[in-house]
Amino acid sequence: MNVIIPPTANAQPIPDTLQSDPKFAVPKALEAEIDELITHYPQKRSASLMLLHALQENLGFISKEAVEWIAKKLELQPINIYELVTFYPMFRQKPIGKYHLKVCRTLSCALGGAHELHKHLCQKFGLDAHGHGAQTSKDGKYTVEFVECLASCGTAPVLMCNEDFHEGVSHGKADQIVGNCK
Repeated sequence: MNVIIPPTANAQPIPDTLQSDPKFAVPKALEAEIDELITHYPQKRSASLMLLHALQENLGFISKEAVEWIAKKLELQPINIYELVTFYPMFRQKPIGKYHLKVCRTLSCALGGAHELHKHLCQKFGLDAHGHGAQTSKDGKYTVEFVECLASCGTAPVLMCNEDFHEGVSHGKADQIVGNCK
C-alpha cells in the first residue's frame, strides 16, 4: 500500500541549519532532465538522492531553497529531503571554493602523513586544522576537507584537487598543486 502525504498536510519546517541562496534558480534544461529522471523510478520519492546529486552538481551545494524545491517536485515534505542532506556526507550544505582539496584520512593515508598534509594545507589558507568538515579560505578560492578512502592505499597520502587525483603528496607537491590552481 502506497501512502502519499500531500506537501501541505502537517507541514514540518526544516531546521534552520541550511544556508539560504537568494539567487536559487533551476535552469530550464536541468529541470527538464530532472523531470525525465523522475520517470525512471516507481515512486517519485525514490528519485530523492538523484535530484540532490543533480542540483549539487549544477549549483554547487544544497541550499534551503533547493531542499524545498526538491520536496515540492517530489510531493514530499521538506524535512524528508533535509534528513537526506544532513545524513549523507557527500552533500554540501554551503558553497565550496573554486578549488576543492580533498585529503584522504583513512588508515593507509593517515599512516602515510595525511594529517600532516591536511594541517599544512589548512595553515597555508588560514584555516583551523582541527575544524570539522570542509573549510573554505576567506577569499573563497580554496576548500580543504578530509574525506574517506580515495582508493589508492599503496600511494599514500592521496589528495584530489577538484577531479584531479594526486598520489604520494608531500608538502612540496601540495604547494605545487596549489600553485597550478589559477
